[in-house]
Amino acid sequence: MELLVLDTELKELEILDSFESLIWTDRYCESGDFEIYHNVDERLFNILQSGHYLWNNKTEHVMIIENRKIETDAENGDHIIITGRSLESLLTRRIVWRKTVLSGNLQNGIKKLLNENIIFPEDPKRQIQNFIFEDSIDAAITDLQVDAQFTYDNLYDAIYKLCIANGIGFKITLSNENKFIFKLYSGKDRSYNQLINPYVVFSEKFENLIATNYMEATSNSKNVTLIAGEGEGENRKTIVLGNISGLERREMHTDARDLSQTVDDVVLSEEDYIAQLSQRGLEDLAEHVEEKSFEGSVDTSQMFKFGQDFFLGDIVQITNEYGIGARARIAEIIYSQSTSGIETYPTFVILD
Repeated sequence: MELLVLDTELKELEILDSFESLIWTDRYCESGDFEIYHNVDERLFNILQSGHYLWNNKTEHVMIIENRKIETDAENGDHIIITGRSLESLLTRRIVWRKTVLSGNLQNGIKKLLNENIIFPEDPKRQIQNFIFEDSIDAAITDLQVDAQFTYDNLYDAIYKLCIANGIGFKITLSNENKFIFKLYSGKDRSYNQLINPYVVFSEKFENLIATNYMEATSNSKNVTLIAGEGEGENRKTIVLGNISGLERREMHTDARDLSQTVDDVVLSEEDYIAQLSQRGLEDLAEHVEEKSFEGSVDTSQMFKFGQDFFLGDIVQITNEYGIGARARIAEIIYSQSTSGIETYPTFVILD
């Protein structure tokens, strides 16, 4: 892999292509991260400054250098460790400055959050220059609706919650004109559950599933939440989301007292306020689903190639040697380079 180092003005400084180890992770619905491990090189350490950017010729994502460390070891030699996160982490630098109500189209709602807090904020000191929202025309994005309310939330957290609850991804890429381009996107379904896209299957049968670890965990799962909004005592507004009964019912509480029915002197209708509470409950339940993981080594260079047959966020089919099969989303793509070579492998999140 080749990394291009860019300074804080996005001007090219250096090309790096040799590392003791490099781990670079792109994610579908979260910021990615990286780690460079290299023997101490004073010149290299001075180039890899905090705030500088790393461009990778294998991916569209760009990383920001955030942490630098030198480790001294008389036996194994001295090393530098450089880490950071991808451009999506820029969103963590802003909060939702004032109470903001979203109602209607989800993409327009997220655009509103970005316009008010990064692109066209009232206070020009809050603006991030050259930050652009690119509208998606994919029906999987444009058909989504939202009813939500945010006050002082971290902007990254607000957008992450909206995306994870709707199964969509978000990314910030760097254009040829050095503009930060924000876009929502949705992976394609390439599993057996559809008839539109060519199947992508990892299994023993196709000899592209090398080793697997399958895990299920229900200890933290919840399927019903009692959502409590504004008000005190018996006057507090509450609704229940979920209708599971008996032993299968797993309850939790969602504290939504920060959601107000009066916004900028306008009183929301009862229906609109309940929709706001329901959205908060959905976000809460999305963080307490039954855990299923399918870890393993897959061959992404032969039958199905990443970047050609499937992409970050896509849904694929996995079947191990014991007949356990599932639809799984490509939640991460990890690029690893060391003295033993270069590897690219996905991380799956089970959907079934």
